[in-house]
This record gives sequence, C-alpha cells and structure tokens, in this order.
Amino acid sequence: MTGSRAKPSPIADSPERGRGKGIALFIIASCQLMVVLDITIVNIALPHIQSSLGFSTESLSWVINAYTLTFGGLLLLGGRLGDILGRRRVFVFGVLLFVLASLLGGLSQESWQLLAARALQGVGGAIASPTALSLITTTFREGPERNRAFGVFAAVSAGGSAIGLLAGGLLVEWLDWRWVLFVNVPIGLLIALATPRYIKESERHPGHFDLLGALASTLGMVLLVYGFIRASEDGWTDPPTIGAFVGAVVFLAGFLVVERRSRQPITPLPMFRDRNRAGAYGMMLSLAAAMFGMFFFLTLFVQNILDFSPLRAGLAFLPVSAIIAISAGLASQLLPRWGPKPFMVVGAILAAAGLGWLTLTDVHSTYLGSILGPILVFGFGMGMQFVSLTLMAVSDVAPGEAGAASGVLNATQQVGGSLGLSILVTVFGTASRDEATDQIPRFLAEASPARQLEFRRTGELPAPWGDQVLASGVSSAFIVAAVFSVAAALIALFVIQVRASDLERLRGVGPMESSTAVEDGATGEEGAGKGAAEGALGAGRTDDAGKTGVPRRKQGGGAGSDPLG
Repeated sequence: MTGSRAKPSPIADSPERGRGKGIALFIIASCQLMVVLDITIVNIALPHIQSSLGFSTESLSWVINAYTLTFGGLLLLGGRLGDILGRRRVFVFGVLLFVLASLLGGLSQESWQLLAARALQGVGGAIASPTALSLITTTFREGPERNRAFGVFAAVSAGGSAIGLLAGGLLVEWLDWRWVLFVNVPIGLLIALATPRYIKESERHPGHFDLLGALASTLGMVLLVYGFIRASEDGWTDPPTIGAFVGAVVFLAGFLVVERRSRQPITPLPMFRDRNRAGAYGMMLSLAAAMFGMFFFLTLFVQNILDFSPLRAGLAFLPVSAIIAISAGLASQLLPRWGPKPFMVVGAILAAAGLGWLTLTDVHSTYLGSILGPILVFGFGMGMQFVSLTLMAVSDVAPGEAGAASGVLNATQQVGGSLGLSILVTVFGTASRDEATDQIPRFLAEASPARQLEFRRTGELPAPWGDQVLASGVSSAFIVAAVFSVAAALIALFVIQVRASDLERLRGVGPMESSTAVEDGATGEEGAGKGAAEGALGAGRTDDAGKTGVPRRKQGGGAGSDPLG
C-alpha cells in the first residue's frame, strides 16, 4: 500500500448524489448491524452449539467471550488503522475478515475450531465497526445530513440486539445453528463489493500503531478470563489455573508500562484521573458483567428447563430491548432537569433488584410468573444508564480526546462483559457441582437401570435431576450478578459528582465541547469511541448558533426526517 491519497469516488459529484449517499449509509449501517447482532444471534443458538460440539456449560461461555474479548480489546486499534491506512480499505478488509471467520465458524466440527473462528470474528469486527463510524464523517456533510447519518447508525447499534434475538431464533429453528454464522457471508460480501462504488476513500494521517499495548491488554484479559473458567472446572489450585492468573498479571502490568511510555497510547491513561470518568468506566464494567450474565444464563434456562424453542426464546427477550429503548428515551428527556447522577443511582438499583428477583427462579418457574417481571425491571434500569454513563465519560474532555474517552467506555463494556461472565460461570460451576452432589444419590435411588447406564456413559444427569442442577447454578450466578449491579450503584452514589458546568451543557447554556470532535471529523480512534457516544446521545445535534443543544430522543432515523430532533 502506498502513502498517496486515494482519489475520491465519482459519487461525490454525481447528479445522483442523494441516492448515492443513501446507499452509502445503508452499507455502513448494514455493517454495524452485522457486527452488533452477532453476540445475541449466537446467544440463542448456545444450547444447540453445546450439544453439537460437546461444550460443557462452563466452557460454552467461550463462544461469547472469544468474540467480545478480541472485539473490545482491539476496538481502538481498529480505529487507528483506518486513520493511518485509509478508512475505506481498512473497512473492506475488516468486513472480509469477518466474513471469512463466519464461514469457518459455520463449518466447525470441533469446539476449538469454533472458538478460533469467533476470536477471528472479533478481530474483524474491531476493525470494521469503528471504521464504519468514522466513514460517516468523511461521507456526509457537517450539519443535518451528518446528524441523520449518526442517528441511523445509533438506532442500528441500539436495535441490533433485538434483531439478533429474532434472527437467531428463526435461523436455528428453521435451518440449523450454523446459519447464525453463515448468514454473515452473503451480507458481508455484498457490503465489501458495494463499498468501493459508493464510499470514497479518506485522507491518510501519519501515526503510530500501539500494537504492543493492544496485544498486551487483550492477552492479559484472555488469560484472566481463562483462569476463572478453568477454576470453575478444575479448582483454584490447578497449575494451569494458577499459571493463567500469573500470566494475566504479567501482561496487564506490561500493558500499563507500554501505555505510559507510548507516544500515541491506545488507552490514554490520564483520562482516568477524572473521578467522574473513572467512575463511569467502573460502572460500565460492573453493569456489562451483569447484563452479559443475565442473557447467557437465561438463554440456557428458558430453552433447557422451560423447553422454549429457539424462536420462542428470542421472542421472550424482546421486552428487554423494548423497555431499554423506552427508558433511555425518558432519561434523555429528563437529564437536563435532574442531571445524570439520579439516573445512574436509581438505574443501577433497579438492575440489581431485577437480578435479585431472578435468583428466585427454580425448576417450577414460568416465564410470565418468574422471568418477565424481573427482566423488565432490569431493562428499565439499564436503559437509564446508557445516556448518563456516556455523558460522564465524555464530560470535560478536550475535543481531541472525546472519541477516545467514549471509545474506552465502549471497550470497557465488551471486556467487562467477558470478565464478568467468566466470574459468573465460575460461581455457576461451583454451585452446580454442590447441587449435583445432592442430586446424584437421589437419581441412583429413583432412576431405572437404563437411565443409570446412560448416566455412567455420558456423566450428565437427565431431567428432572439435571434441571435441578442447572437451576441451582443459574440462581447462584444471578446473586453475584446482582452484587455487580449493587457495586455500580455504590460507585454512582459515592464517586460520581455532577458539576454545575455539566448541568449547564445539558440545558444548552454552554457548548458541549466534546461533541465537536465528531463534527470536525473524528479520527479512527475517536470514531471508535463515538459508537458508544452516538448510541446514547443520538449524535448531539448542533444548532445554527454553533452550540450543542440538548440531545433528543431518537425517532427512528427515516430518510426524510431528522432522528436527532
């Protein structure tokens, strides 16, 4: 690749420029949708993946973690690649890498093959997602045109999880679990083929790749997660478990050293000196851990114990997505009056209450009687968090650091979810083993000789004894997930301090400087962060006076209306 600037695409001066811009936005939004829904679309398929490839319940969490760890760990590096090498070519490369990984994952015959493919998917997503967002700044003019584009991007990011639940249920029920991966192949290929025609290449900027920082942080988190999951299966004194934790400490310590010395660090450490920003990151770490755990364990519960089909399981989770959208919209309207702290405290308490309610589930639970109420309470609390956390993450940062600040928040969500899920899986494994110790004698006393023979062959307790084991482990995991949410509430209560200047910016009295980072053309690193910021703020609209007004609730992002207000 040369360092020359790529020629603009003919679409820039075409008479059909409006139509071309619409197609360009469709391409960018389609890529983001493909990357975002990949977590939830696979979630629905987990029980079928488990039985097909022989995963244990503990190791099954790696199907999620392999993706989110590489995605979150390399997210900021992916944005930097687009800055230096050209956003369009890096975007296409990321999409094609995602397509290849999806194909390999769908063809997997062994568990390790699927996990390797999922990790490669995360790398592709980490390259494509931030570059897709930054392409908006180079494709759409500043003002209403760009605001609409950001609004559509934010709506897709927020709605991707719900679409993934439905799509996953349909594909698994009507075809096969492998199609939750195969479906990405034709979509990704169409995106890659259409991109050069409708999206122009960006100008390249000189810069430095913080490869050591990205690799050290990602490997450190992988080893830490592996240590927890290994401990759940083989105990805390197992030599590989101890080795994983030691390796995690070494790599994460090395990451801090590299970031302190790097001229262009992937994670600017000085940002953590602000107590509000550090508190927002800590809250996101805790809440993401709780949210990932809820979806993972409830997916297993409703399909294995309640005997829901994949499609019915997908539909069962849709109320969560709906209530999160409603709650986030209400919070964005009321923030200028009350500020973010009340929503952060109350939202975290509601999330903890919902998870605490879920600890009461057992083999006799029903969806309407024991699950719907708790997940609605949890979802309403989580919706109150998203706008508030993003505001705290980007508050009082220099314009050039706004993208990095919100980018770290986005990466924290992915990494926190993976780490939290591994801790919850450890709790699940311990509680399940304890319950199995009680259930096995009962099984041997009550089961027929044929069922006992099958148990000795597979080592798995059949229903209803096995259901008791699963329900006990899930209930215990929800207890710790509720503790995570309580920790977030304590951070909001004692760490977060809303300043008068924050309320002034929310009311439109003073300029929200951090918004200008995107309006001035966010870099790839900044663009990576704006994925989180735009999803919550709706791409803070700039009025004619040049000040940023109060963000309004997204209205959907149709082509003929401004979804930002």
